[in-house]
Amino acid sequence: MAEHDLHTVAFPTLTEAQIAELGRCTSATPKLYRDGEKLFAVGDRNFKFHVVRSGEVDILDYSGDVPKSLTVHRKGGFTGDISHLTGNPSVVTAVARGDCEVYEISGDALRQTLNQCPALSDIILQAFIARRQLLRQSSEFTGLRVIGSRYSTDTFRVRDFLAKNRVLFTWVDLETDPEVDKVLKQFNVTEADTPVIACSSMVLLRNPSNRELAERIGIRHPLDQTVYDLVVVGAGPAGLAAAVYGASEGLRTAVLERTAPGGQAGTSMRIENYLGFPAGVTGGELTDRAILQANKFGARIAVPSPVTRLTFDKSYCIVHLDGEEPVTTKCLLIATGVDYRRLGVEGEDQFEGRGLYYAATPTEAQMCRGVQVVLVGGGNSAGQAAVFLSGHASRVLLVIRANDLYKDMSTYLARRIEQIANIEVLSNTTIRRMSGNGQLGSVEMLNHKTGQERTVQTPAMFTFIGAVPRTDWLPAEIERDNKGFIRTGAVLAQSPHWSSPRQPFLLETSRPGIFAAGDVRSDSIKRVASAVGEGAMAVKFVHEYLKEM
Repeated sequence: MAEHDLHTVAFPTLTEAQIAELGRCTSATPKLYRDGEKLFAVGDRNFKFHVVRSGEVDILDYSGDVPKSLTVHRKGGFTGDISHLTGNPSVVTAVARGDCEVYEISGDALRQTLNQCPALSDIILQAFIARRQLLRQSSEFTGLRVIGSRYSTDTFRVRDFLAKNRVLFTWVDLETDPEVDKVLKQFNVTEADTPVIACSSMVLLRNPSNRELAERIGIRHPLDQTVYDLVVVGAGPAGLAAAVYGASEGLRTAVLERTAPGGQAGTSMRIENYLGFPAGVTGGELTDRAILQANKFGARIAVPSPVTRLTFDKSYCIVHLDGEEPVTTKCLLIATGVDYRRLGVEGEDQFEGRGLYYAATPTEAQMCRGVQVVLVGGGNSAGQAAVFLSGHASRVLLVIRANDLYKDMSTYLARRIEQIANIEVLSNTTIRRMSGNGQLGSVEMLNHKTGQERTVQTPAMFTFIGAVPRTDWLPAEIERDNKGFIRTGAVLAQSPHWSSPRQPFLLETSRPGIFAAGDVRSDSIKRVASAVGEGAMAVKFVHEYLKEM
């Protein structure tokens, strides 16, 4: 979408009739703010949604060195973005410009309106999505500042965590940023303190854990100590689909995610064969919309919330978390997905986060500008990453075991790669060794058809091979196949762990009331659309199981 069109979507003007309808739906009463008075400030949580009835509201950005006005809302305009629904802190400040009168609406009332007034819902949600997109595209919006070296694994971890959780930030690279000395002096920190996370003129954290970072910037939301109807472990496509359908159908639903919503699909820079998106869609956009839907219907999403083990109390599941109180639920959906398999070559441990990466997003691409990179893998994820990186790197060497791309990759994607001049496909080839001095410097390869060895100079290698299911936290009662994927369906009726007189539902595991969906399920189709379908289907079986309780 062109920036002009995006701006139009982001800042619509409600008609008198729409303003009146919003007032009726929320039972809101007008509130007067005097000139210079703040309606809400950056960092505020549970801040109100405002519709301007008269006067003006200035939206200010305080994250940079000097305050900036981002936009001014006039009569018919409204404040806010997706933070209203996710419960995250505000990233901007709203100030009355002159006296102004507004409808002031709470987050719960707004959520109710979005569910009950479809016409208004469409306008408001589209505006929220577009506003966040404009901020991401803006070169003038600073957001958080991450100060650290490209050669630091902790700096990469922090940047990766923020990016995957869709937190707006600016990276100050100690190695290349011309302003680095000025920035270090400004925040009174040294290189030894980094990575440092700062906002405006204040240092927030020095080398935090992911959990500390999430808590400090307000994106971590502890769950209520209650019994849920459905707990979903994993917030990839299957888990988010289950959250949307479960919450929209009245189930008390919570989602536990160890790192960031989206799963492997969330890191994809272009999914072109997903139904309904003829121009393609990024994994991040798909994730943003799914999270917005889930929050709209009242699902609770907890990030980061790593699950450590699963126990049982009669018919209830007890989900144990790292450093948190356990969560109790009547039904459990396991949608933890898979990790890419490790290469198992010399140097791999040494260079993780220092040149060896398992995703290709803008975070990694920043370190690949104008250099040659190596990418290992022959599936669609590898192909999408190669296309994306070709727009940043001078050359992409795509290493595959097979004789040609078409063996494991969709035809449309293989053809596109063949047409990109700076992608070179190295077939019948494997990686033998990685070398470097603190940072990846070279990769040794072997063509197992010709026996030819080759050493490539590169600061970055990406690997997208195989799939290892995230099931090591599960007890023996949940049966898995010989590769660790979860078995489901009627074949488990004879399992010693199956305790119901009925047959297991299609997505049900060897214990009644526990389901699996998406890539973690044995014999599932490893596609985004399939995972979404399974997540939605699982909710149907959850309803059936709850009738039995």
